[in-house]
Amino acid sequence: MNTEIPVASGAQANTGHLDEFNTTPLAFLHRVYRECGEIGQFDLGGLRTVLLVGPQAHEAFFRAADEQLSAAQAYQMMVPVFGEGIQYGAPPEIERQQLKMQVQGLKHERMVNYAAVIEQETAQFLQDWPDEGEFDIYDAFTRLTLKTSTHCLLGSEFRRQLTAEFAELYHALEDGLAPSSISDPFQDAERFRARDRARERLETLISERVRQRRQAGVWEHDMLQVYMDSTYSDGRKLSDHEITGMVIWFMFAGHHTSSNTTAWTLLEIARNPEYEARLYAEIDALFDDSEALTLKGLRDIPLLDGFIREALRMHPPLNAITRRVMSDWHYQGYTVPAGSNVMVCPHISHKLPEYFPSPDEFNPERPVAQTPFVEIPFGGGRHKCIGNGFAILQVKAILSTLLHRYRFDLAAPADSYREIMPALILRPSDPCILSYRRRHRRTGV
Repeated sequence: MNTEIPVASGAQANTGHLDEFNTTPLAFLHRVYRECGEIGQFDLGGLRTVLLVGPQAHEAFFRAADEQLSAAQAYQMMVPVFGEGIQYGAPPEIERQQLKMQVQGLKHERMVNYAAVIEQETAQFLQDWPDEGEFDIYDAFTRLTLKTSTHCLLGSEFRRQLTAEFAELYHALEDGLAPSSISDPFQDAERFRARDRARERLETLISERVRQRRQAGVWEHDMLQVYMDSTYSDGRKLSDHEITGMVIWFMFAGHHTSSNTTAWTLLEIARNPEYEARLYAEIDALFDDSEALTLKGLRDIPLLDGFIREALRMHPPLNAITRRVMSDWHYQGYTVPAGSNVMVCPHISHKLPEYFPSPDEFNPERPVAQTPFVEIPFGGGRHKCIGNGFAILQVKAILSTLLHRYRFDLAAPADSYREIMPALILRPSDPCILSYRRRHRRTGV
């Protein structure tokens, strides 16, 4: 006997809960959980969507076969961003081969090189800073991580040629991921037309870089080289269209997490000054033997690790992880019919008091959750975010370089720094201003 799935209140006659979800997606999902509990359903303009909450439900969600719960069908909004034939727009066998290509660029020998690149970019970012001042952390880290990601992905020459146009194009792609794109990724609206124009222009820019490198006959230690050298199982090389899509895919996998988590972590460091003496001592020890960061050193900074992990718990970037039900799916006596979407929300999971005591309190020394599938900032299962290792490397390298040179304080009341989710990514409200002053390391401040 099937149990009826609870339904969230407030559906409108023609659009269901779509307007509320589009306007305040995170607050809406929390409301669904408060009303319905572990499983609850709502209507996104005719698309039945079921929210699952808790480690058991998450495990069932993440472990389900693609043939049962399809990520590709749920994430069709990414197809015009990445391009046809890339990841969710590719047949499963091609997607698996593309994923292996992405993993090639995340091997240890490449990550070692990336650490130095990120530190170099951060030092350049700081070179004109005075002894004290203020800056907008959301804006600054969005720009900085775009530069670091581009340098690691596309090489030093492309990075030197980087103009404001590249950042604007990338922003247009991001803006095309409005909450409404979950139910209709091909809407006839200006923000989606701008997304498509940005994708075309990026392909022109990246294809030109590929052509230049091939003509010069040079080999570089970056992700672009991985894509240029990779072949499918039938021996075919990636086309320029596919290389562009792979670049955008990787940028989306790491850039959002990097920029937002760097901002949230530094904000929480400023909000919690009682840890600063220990934190600065830990950071300064990284530079004792050398002024250059190493991947090995970045693995042994437990308090900064705790700040980053807790920032990801409190403020996870992606909060609508979705699958499409391909055939009726059964869970705990409930049946979710084919054609529906199922969704999990890390922001809800990470606030469950039975797994995270005092969940609204920021605690960088909070023990790692021992229950699997309750702490899910990068998702889980076979579709867990491939860029999470690169993203965390960026966060650690950027913050270590910053904290070695400056200390940071709130420039406004603590409660004025809020979470907002204008697209599908959670970020700090803007402007998000912190003050800084140069440290005098002999005194530790």
